[in-house]
Amino acid sequence: MEVWLLIAAATCVGLALARRWIAFNWRAILFYVYTSFFSLLGIPYFLLRPCDSVNCTHWTQILRLCSYLVGIKWEVRGMKIMSQRRGCVAVANHQSSFDVLGMFWFWPWSYRIAAVAKKEIFFAWPFGLAAWLAGVVFIDRINSERARGQLAHAARLMAKDNVKLWLFPEGTRNKRRCLMPFKKGAFHVAIACQAPIMPVVYSPYYFVNPHNKYHTGGKVVITVLPYIETKGLTLDDVEDLMNRVKSEMEKVYFKVAEELKAELPPDHPGLVGFED
Repeated sequence: MEVWLLIAAATCVGLALARRWIAFNWRAILFYVYTSFFSLLGIPYFLLRPCDSVNCTHWTQILRLCSYLVGIKWEVRGMKIMSQRRGCVAVANHQSSFDVLGMFWFWPWSYRIAAVAKKEIFFAWPFGLAAWLAGVVFIDRINSERARGQLAHAARLMAKDNVKLWLFPEGTRNKRRCLMPFKKGAFHVAIACQAPIMPVVYSPYYFVNPHNKYHTGGKVVITVLPYIETKGLTLDDVEDLMNRVKSEMEKVYFKVAEELKAELPPDHPGLVGFED
């Protein structure tokens, strides 16, 4: 009898945990299923013009609709800057896999973007294969020499075709409500090519909180800041340029964060576990 009671109790606990996990992750699961399905459909089309960033412009017209399914509303500020046909190095803060949905949202109006991603994503087929065929540049973060070569190739495309080379300089997803230290790769490329930096700031995801497994739909503000020129700078200026860009992005990040936070009640579940 005691054994059956233990089994029943364990089953109830397991079901409760599973229900909580599904409630927290179903939007992410839907996102992965949706993007994988349409990636598979897009591969034959991409093969007609492989590894061309123009493919992404067409592909994202469909993928951007996933935002409606997962309940995310995007507000893009500075779209006129984004839509300029000018080669640049775009740097953005990275908080969630949903960041890519924000990119999908404005991609059709931004002319050409070549996103830079870690090579591990390439092996997440069919999405990884479709992304590569659509012009995403995958780099080997472990092999720095090879990574520099891959970035140099992407930089040549940027200069030749007015492509916006898109990087997340934090290097990984940041689950804290702040910006993590930047890596120097994006700024090396910008100075080497004398290309401007275009900072892009995602506001905090107040509707996603891993501390208490809270996850609903919500609004994210994406702010595109004016270009920061690099003409005349040398590689000795990388550190100063990086710090300047990060400082400008942090100002906007915290300003918009306060703006969105003011719209929420003090006891909102999305604020639990985070310091002011």
